Amino acid sequence: MDQGVGIHIEGLSKRYGAGETAVDALKEVNMSVAPGEVVGLIGPSGSGKTTLLKCLGAVIEPTCGRMTLGGEVIYDDGWKISDLRALRRDRIGFIFQAPYLIPFLDATDNVALLPMLAGRPNAEARARALELLQALDVAHRARAETAELSGGEQQRVSIARALANRPPVILADEPTAPLDSERALAVMRILNRMASLYRTAIIVVTHDEKIIPTFKRIYHIRDGRTVEEAGEGRALE
Repeated sequence: MDQGVGIHIEGLSKRYGAGETAVDALKEVNMSVAPGEVVGLIGPSGSGKTTLLKCLGAVIEPTCGRMTLGGEVIYDDGWKISDLRALRRDRIGFIFQAPYLIPFLDATDNVALLPMLAGRPNAEARARALELLQALDVAHRARAETAELSGGEQQRVSIARALANRPPVILADEPTAPLDSERALAVMRILNRMASLYRTAIIVVTHDEKIIPTFKRIYHIRDGRTVEEAGEGRALE
């Protein structure tokens, strides 16, 4: 398995319906994100961003094309993985606008839950959770329940959770939308640091003009097609 590949897609298409009423939501999309890289995916509403994210996350099935994840072909005109739920759980991290933490679990258990569900011993899963909380500067809140965490702390815990199973890819859907400029840039600093530290390929879907200058590479999507361009790569430190 080629560990030099985060995610790579070729000719990915998605058609809804058939005949005269068919809608082509994605039209032969190509994209590649390397381990340790954070890439922006931007486009207007209805351009295909959500459909592409759902295909990348193995939530919906493309119509045709090819997807490689962590060097392994997972889709080639059909799924090559029999257990898509395990694929999503173990090999794809998800970050959303809202943290969606489990309210009756503390920060450590919110992060450790996914490794536990993947069959890792409790002690190993909790050690991994504490490692990530330490890396994200919230280890001092390891025993705090969700309601006791600030919004920023909850977001860091959700990022730790996305990294818990060491996925080769993280999909972040509008992670800075509700934040002011300072907090939005803080999230981007964290994502870039985590990508570099854990060699994770991260795709950030965003409309947030505050963070677009931070990307070194951007994919614009419009009418189901992507165009790659160099970003500003503005320093975050």
